[in-house]
Amino acid sequence: MSMTKPPTEADPGLPLAELYARPGFLLRRAHQIAVGIFVQECSGFGLTPPQHSALIAVGHCPGLDQAALARALGFDRATIGQVVEGLESRGLLRRRDSPTDKRRKTLALSAKGRALMSQASAAIARTSERLLAPLAAKEREHFVRLLRQLTGELNGASRTPVTHPALPVDKKRRLRRSA
Repeated sequence: MSMTKPPTEADPGLPLAELYARPGFLLRRAHQIAVGIFVQECSGFGLTPPQHSALIAVGHCPGLDQAALARALGFDRATIGQVVEGLESRGLLRRRDSPTDKRRKTLALSAKGRALMSQASAAIARTSERLLAPLAAKEREHFVRLLRQLTGELNGASRTPVTHPALPVDKKRRLRRSA
């Protein structure tokens, strides 16, 4: 793993300085770095970031169906279908018939899924710590607050906007229409 520092906007004479200073480029690079750190920390658990997110969402919101899970995480239905299928095949979550609508399948963590999340919790914490390590404590809080503002204000510009599963259905519809 190389710790070489890339050129920054402080190097205006370099040919790609303008590209390296663009917010979209920087956000994409930050995502690549976040995924890389996650893989390093969590490789022993066989988890990917989407799988981890799905397990967290199902653990905190048992009874979600696959479509609601996709909306909660900002994934398209095909992607979340693959994620759920993989987690189910590993015995980490279960699909059940909905008690209110037999056409719907709800999701729940299995005991194996809960155990894996507990075992992986220290690695997950290290992932966040490593990702924010270059920032001072106050900068970390400010950075996360700015990311929340950015993603919140621009949620509707996404191909797959996030909708929290706890929102009432009518509010979800209004949020999607205003996007």
